[in-house]
Amino acid sequence: MKVSEYGIKIGQLKPGNKNCITDVAGVKVGHVTLDHPINENGDVACTGVTAILPHGGNLFRQKVTAASYVLNGFGKTTGLVQVNELGVIESPIMLTNTFGVPAVTQGTLNYLLSQNEEIGLTTGTVNIVVGECNDSYLNSIRHCPVTPEHAMEAIKCAMEETAEEGAVGAGKGMICFGYKGGIGSSSRVVALEDSSESYTIGCLVLSNFGTSSEFLKEHYKKNSTQENSTIAPTDGSIMIVLATDAPLSSRQLKRVIKRCGIGLGRTGSHFSNGSGDIVIGFTTAHEIPHQIAEHIESRVQIREDHPIMNQLFTAAAEATEEAIINSLAQAKTTIGRHGNQVEQFIFE
Repeated sequence: MKVSEYGIKIGQLKPGNKNCITDVAGVKVGHVTLDHPINENGDVACTGVTAILPHGGNLFRQKVTAASYVLNGFGKTTGLVQVNELGVIESPIMLTNTFGVPAVTQGTLNYLLSQNEEIGLTTGTVNIVVGECNDSYLNSIRHCPVTPEHAMEAIKCAMEETAEEGAVGAGKGMICFGYKGGIGSSSRVVALEDSSESYTIGCLVLSNFGTSSEFLKEHYKKNSTQENSTIAPTDGSIMIVLATDAPLSSRQLKRVIKRCGIGLGRTGSHFSNGSGDIVIGFTTAHEIPHQIAEHIESRVQIREDHPIMNQLFTAAAEATEEAIINSLAQAKTTIGRHGNQVEQFIFE
């Protein structure tokens, strides 16, 4: 159940129909979840891969405007340097565990090479975006159970329906505030005054952070006698992916995704020393051809001083906060390597 079904209202803006990142038209999410023994010594694959596709077409040939922002850089991502330099994303956005980044990068590369015979021959290379969190308490991370094939499968199974949340995909082995975390999603709709026009902000998180659960319990726990978690909270990490259909430049998009940090802070995080808190954002308003004959291209964007910008800032904060709490609300108690167990956070 999403947190709203427990009677907990976060923010003032209205969620989209699915209250999910896939409320942004065309966005797809796919998961591959690994949950199986590796050997007789208690090692377990308790991990996975999550793919976020900005649209269902060829992402290399039709790129989207994008930006990223690092709240705290204790992370091992790929591709963000070029995203910030050129302001576009040309691959699925992939999430996995820390040691799964090389395999997921290779699998995503294999997928894109199979789609685009020109890459590396008659045109340039391709920039692949992968983010990670460390799931080594539940997952036998040293065995590197994630393979390139898992990444390709996650991309191919991505759908526009409401995304699965909780202990699925890349979130299978993640822990948040000492409780079971993982994948969470939410959305917000902002409308222009005196107009029928509106824009959607969608957020998906991979939550694996939190140094104290006291604030969390005080603000979100309802009528529960659940005892404190037996897992000591750690610095951890979070990957935040923000999607919108609002026409924004890469610079404007970066301004919007910075506000995701407000939503993260509202849950009780203070961006710890050892926490990788990283935001990746894109807008579907522009599909940018890989090749075009003209030397000039035109795009529309929202005026900086229009009131709708402030609403987009608010939407980013609210959607991020609710996505994080949804990652807890949707996750189930999970047993991983050597019998390690992490309890779900109970809201009622």
